[in-house]
Amino acid sequence: MNIIKTKEGSTLNLALEGRLDTTTAPQLEAALHGAMEGVTELNMDFEKLEYLSSAGLRVILAAQKTMNRQGSMVIRHVNETIQEVFEVTGFVDILTIE
Repeated sequence: MNIIKTKEGSTLNLALEGRLDTTTAPQLEAALHGAMEGVTELNMDFEKLEYLSSAGLRVILAAQKTMNRQGSMVIRHVNETIQEVFEVTGFVDILTIE
């Protein structure tokens, strides 16, 4: 998985490419952990994300909990397969998906 990370002031933008699964979830967790301080807006672009497992969901949920305390989080460009994962797991009620 590739993570393209850009930070502009208090806004953090992450674009994910590939598969977010048990193998790659720690990579996203590390990228978020080192960059969340002072962030009030977190934008995740899933346009090139092909697959999302429960390990990936756990990292996304942890990021959402952090952002609930310090700002907002938006997930954009979700494909049909990943949208279905969000719907089946109930994450559509927790996340802001555009």
